[in-house]
Amino acid sequence: MTADRLQPQRLLHRRVVVKVGSNVLTGGEEGLHTPTIAAIATQVADLVHRGAQVALVTSGAVAAGRHRLREIAALRDVDASKVAGRDVQSRQVAAAVGQSRLMALWDALFAEAGVAVGQALLTRGDLADRLGYLNARNTLLAMLDLGVVPVINENDVVSVEELQDARIGDNDNLSAQVANLIDADLLLLLTDIAGLYTADPRRDPNARLIESVERIDDAIEAAAAGGAGARGTGGMTTKVQAARIATGSGTHVVIADGRARDIVLRAAAGEPVGTHFLPAGDRIESRRRYLLSGLQARGRIVVDAGAAGALLRGGNSLLPAGVLRCEGTFQRGDVVQVVTAEGRHLASGTANYASDEVARIAGKQSAQIADALGYEFGEEVIHRNNLVLV
Repeated sequence: MTADRLQPQRLLHRRVVVKVGSNVLTGGEEGLHTPTIAAIATQVADLVHRGAQVALVTSGAVAAGRHRLREIAALRDVDASKVAGRDVQSRQVAAAVGQSRLMALWDALFAEAGVAVGQALLTRGDLADRLGYLNARNTLLAMLDLGVVPVINENDVVSVEELQDARIGDNDNLSAQVANLIDADLLLLLTDIAGLYTADPRRDPNARLIESVERIDDAIEAAAAGGAGARGTGGMTTKVQAARIATGSGTHVVIADGRARDIVLRAAAGEPVGTHFLPAGDRIESRRRYLLSGLQARGRIVVDAGAAGALLRGGNSLLPAGVLRCEGTFQRGDVVQVVTAEGRHLASGTANYASDEVARIAGKQSAQIADALGYEFGEEVIHRNNLVLV
């Protein structure tokens, strides 16, 4: 199936995280392989033009940096091993050198396709911290709403975990966290083989592709066991770990060959490609249960009739103009209940502002938030993406 034949109405997944591994980005060679990267950028741009929202998690910074450092070493007649070593510090240096080159290439290729991109460098700490998680979620969702493709990578310069132990902080697991962060429909893990096999197909000629996985059990984990590729920090084990994380929140996961023709488009259309891990839970219901749980609520925000009507019609954020008052003490990022003046529970959501801040901006227009507080975290008290109706 070619991109020209894929019609917009055939897209099954509308919010997609695409993770591209180093072995795909380098073509198995030294440095970045521009034709392969261009093919992926073109497909992602095609999805964006058709109304899909796509976040891209990219490896390749270390590989790009090593290639550049070897070029510099050759010009200076220096032993390349001294500038492109395998120790943690050398890899962090390579990441620092390569990240800008990697991002510049993605930016240029997406620009040719008429799509804007934005860089997001994350660490595990960013997502473990409540406020960091909320800030990252709101920023990524705002980018997606604007048709911007977030280009995401582990911040290798400061994130030692990834460089020391791929099982802890690799981009496979980062992509699963991003999928959960933005409530993605599909996580597509692009690697240099067709999917998960019963054994390593490069060593066992009898290895068989596992086309569908309903449950990740001991047999699936055993099939995934093995080392990383020559230039990657992950392997099939970390991809299955990522699949476990994402499917647990209701996201479809596909592991496929990133070099295959139109692989991004075909996966988004729901074609049976690679290995498909089926969701282990319902994403919407999982989020509803979390936000609507009485144990999670830290306080209540009381709204007027106009705001209540806007919320009940669906698709609206809660703005400060409709807030009458707040009850209880809560912090930015806490789950709160939204209630009417009569106490009717309308919705629950994640607050953009702490209770004392909500009290100071209640009844004001969004444009007045900065004047009232001296700063702002957005024009909404609760963004619609962080709000669930009862």
